[in-house]
Amino acid sequence: MRVLVTGGAGFIGSHVVRALASGGHEAVVFDALLPSAHGSSRVTAPLPGVRTVVADVRDRGAVAAALSGIDAVCHQAAMVGLGKDFADAPEYVGCNDLGTAVLLAEMAAAGVRDLVLAGSMVVYGEGRYDCPRHGPVRPGPRTVADLEAGRFEPHCPACGAELQPGLVTEQAGTDPRNVYAATKLAQEHLASAWARATGGRAVALRYHNVYGPGMPRDTPYAGVASFFRSALERGEAPRVFEDGGQRRDFVHVRDVAAANAVALAAVRERQPGTFDVYNTGSGRPHTIGEMARALSSAHGGAAPVVTGEYRLGDVRHVTADSRRLREELGWKPETDFTAGMREFAASPLRDAQ
Repeated sequence: MRVLVTGGAGFIGSHVVRALASGGHEAVVFDALLPSAHGSSRVTAPLPGVRTVVADVRDRGAVAAALSGIDAVCHQAAMVGLGKDFADAPEYVGCNDLGTAVLLAEMAAAGVRDLVLAGSMVVYGEGRYDCPRHGPVRPGPRTVADLEAGRFEPHCPACGAELQPGLVTEQAGTDPRNVYAATKLAQEHLASAWARATGGRAVALRYHNVYGPGMPRDTPYAGVASFFRSALERGEAPRVFEDGGQRRDFVHVRDVAAANAVALAAVRERQPGTFDVYNTGSGRPHTIGEMARALSSAHGGAAPVVTGEYRLGDVRHVTADSRRLREELGWKPETDFTAGMREFAASPLRDAQ
């Protein structure tokens, strides 16, 4: 199978390319090599001999040319993270949503009908919570006043009781809380509309907090694991926001790449006009404080500092149930948290700006 991997020179995309090659498939990389992800590096191929197209996914002509002879698309290209502030919104929407619309339109014209989309757990907003009195509830966005006062935990919107965080399933409602999250949900809606309109087959993998070798360093568009690893490399202590008790699911990038390979094989067996989503996580939640301590210990660097700072677009807890991906597609994460953090602590980071 010949697969076009958008964003294929990036952090996750390059690992997807390697996973496809190990499975006997041919990958074609399509990447704009944005400075926010690649810095001044001009490395254009994750593997020797891989065909690489350096172009923006919003360029219809370039996308159309790259789709010639392609059997399926693995769409990883996107701006990620919370960025600097809301001024980034046009660029996020342009890269993520306009780019996805252009890709899907050209796939329709080229007759390419199989798609795996890099989704994100951020589409859920806050995760699942249970109130001891009212059962499952969905708390609203946290207020500036509460965050300033160090009241980080959401409470029951009905009675104000403390809530117990749990695992979100794919059937949960979506509630994006920042620009990036809104663009990722829009990508899913576009992919679903494309599948219905064209008879295409699409799967979105809602990634959790992906980490591992090749993460970009020192950029506001990276994930929290990259922030901490960059600080340790500079000889500084990782700065942990809030009280460090935020729950996340840290999943290794090789496991995410393997999930993409499995999904690409599975999507080709689906009925035309179908779209589905799968949570993609390790299945073992950890707090951000735990992750920072594990990474600092493995690196031999300074202990993390809990700052009490916050970002208004962040959610408190979001961890999802990934059983469907395991049971329906046979995927299983192979890298456990301790081993993964030990490897990540010693791995080089990708230069970015």
